[in-house]
Amino acid sequence: MGSQENIPRLEKLLFNVNDNISIANGLSNEFYISKEIYELEKNQLLYKNWCGLGFGKDIPNVGDIRAISFLGLPLIVVRTSKTEINVFENVCRHRGMILINENKKNKKNIRCPYHNWCYGLDGSLESTPHVGGIGNHQHEDVITSSLGLNKIRSYVWHDIIFVNIADDADHFCEHYSELIDRWKDFDMPMFYGGHNSSFSLELNANWKLAVENYCESYHLPSVHPDLNKTSKLQDHYDICNARNFSGQGSYYYRQLSDEKGNVFPDFEDLPNKWDKETEYIALYPNVLMGVHRDLFFAVILIPESAKKTLEQAAFYFADDVKNNNSLINLITQNKLFWKTIFEEDISVVEGMQKGRQGRSFDGGKFSHEKSITLYLHEFEYLMASAKGLRSALFFAAEKDKFLGRLEKIGDSEEQKSDDIRIAYENKILDFEHSQSGQLLGGGS
Repeated sequence: MGSQENIPRLEKLLFNVNDNISIANGLSNEFYISKEIYELEKNQLLYKNWCGLGFGKDIPNVGDIRAISFLGLPLIVVRTSKTEINVFENVCRHRGMILINENKKNKKNIRCPYHNWCYGLDGSLESTPHVGGIGNHQHEDVITSSLGLNKIRSYVWHDIIFVNIADDADHFCEHYSELIDRWKDFDMPMFYGGHNSSFSLELNANWKLAVENYCESYHLPSVHPDLNKTSKLQDHYDICNARNFSGQGSYYYRQLSDEKGNVFPDFEDLPNKWDKETEYIALYPNVLMGVHRDLFFAVILIPESAKKTLEQAAFYFADDVKNNNSLINLITQNKLFWKTIFEEDISVVEGMQKGRQGRSFDGGKFSHEKSITLYLHEFEYLMASAKGLRSALFFAAEKDKFLGRLEKIGDSEEQKSDDIRIAYENKILDFEHSQSGQLLGGGS
């Protein structure tokens, strides 16, 4: 942020977002381009909530291990059993060595390449070769039961691996109970469509712009003209007023078919409403999802910096379609259809990112078209993000004041120093009390 003086200005901009719709602005440029705010956002929003990390389909067999860098953290995702996936820090507890640099298949354990300390797939420390001297593999000060890999809280839903880095959010099923209930019709086994049912895209844009774009259908006619022919703007409805998701639905869905008229099988026993309806949800903070009578997809947004995002998409079906020869071409056709749609969004998302370099841009005006409630709800979410940032900004400002006052006090003025320290701590406690329950995260 550069200086303490910048903080009150950002405070004012945060409050402007939450103003009456007739005069409110969107988030200011800094929230899309600033490295400092990106770091605050990472700690106050992304670490404290359930974030999409990856897909179970990437580690299909017991002993499969995937190395992932997520928000700067070195992690490994491990298939420990047919039904269990665990996430650990990719760091040996001995000397902090990275354990795995590339993905592994069918491993029995995890061995550090530095001193050969060995961990089980459950993260427990199993062996410490020569730790007590040559030929002596134990030492009284090395208590293996307390030196397992650092585990990251995780939960798998519809094959999406979610993590709560800070380990202070509500249980996943409680936190997202509204969406779990809304989509309970799809609570059934789903099958990944194979290697032609996933893709990745790189965006030179802040991750929040991808979320905002996904939540509204206002841009369909101009950005997705072919899609708008079959799923028109007027066919869509808004999904909002939920605590931690929003998006859009459509009253008209035409199943994809190949030249022979083949279509994907439907999910079993769906209510009649899903014959034609579809829904597209942004699950805060970083997962985009869609449900159809014959298809489920998810897109995980991996923030790589304030100005760069990786999109990872995967598609799931009612049956194991990848082994159905009559549907092989349709699987490829489906991937190309959806990849084209997401590629069409790149130019506008990156265009908005470039626009955030405009010195006079004030965050923009909320739309008063059909999608207005979506915009409102989406920016309510961003305000929840901003509340965490507001706390961090406050703490940074008060810490600067505190340290500045201490620097002016001589070593002999111990009592005065203690008085300043106590005043600082009380101010922080008062602020935390005033913000209690407002942050998006644990207990929200």
